[in-house]
Amino acid sequence: MFTGIVEELGSVISREGPRLRIGAVMVLEDVEMGASIAVNGTCLTVVGWGTDYWDADVVDETYARTSLGSLKPGDRVNLERPVRLADRLGGHLVQGHVDAVGTIVTAAPDLRISMDSNLLRYVVHKGSITIDGVSLTVAARHEDGFSVAIIPHTQEVTTLGCKGPGDLVNLELDVIAKYVESLLGGHTPEGNPQ
Repeated sequence: MFTGIVEELGSVISREGPRLRIGAVMVLEDVEMGASIAVNGTCLTVVGWGTDYWDADVVDETYARTSLGSLKPGDRVNLERPVRLADRLGGHLVQGHVDAVGTIVTAAPDLRISMDSNLLRYVVHKGSITIDGVSLTVAARHEDGFSVAIIPHTQEVTTLGCKGPGDLVNLELDVIAKYVESLLGGHTPEGNPQ
């Protein structure tokens, strides 16, 4: 579980087959084999590390269903270690499971994202959403996506400040909304239990 508060901007060192090497320092302070680190909101497992990098093996499914498939050496990435039970929850509950890839329509500070309209039911005005691992509040919903306001600090410390129209971003929708819909599916007039 993560909070959507980015700890460090890392950079892609290499991508060879499934092996992704990320340059970082802060997220390595307490690293151990098998630890989880979110990369642009995608939970990956540490399989090796050095003093200023760490490695993850990324399966084809993850490359295909997230924006990680478009990463190349030199690209900046948002990094976050999992929340500890004693930590403050500064953002919202984030699983590191990407629901969709969106496309930037308008760059920050008034960031507008287009996305699959079938998933818009999970996007709530003033609700939480995660974009590339950053916990944000939905400012407006649109027919083809949504908008969020990005403050200067967030622009400086995350990749959202350097991305522009046409760039892909990972989206994680509110997990609570997905569970509520699943639980009520068999109890609403539209629900059709299988």
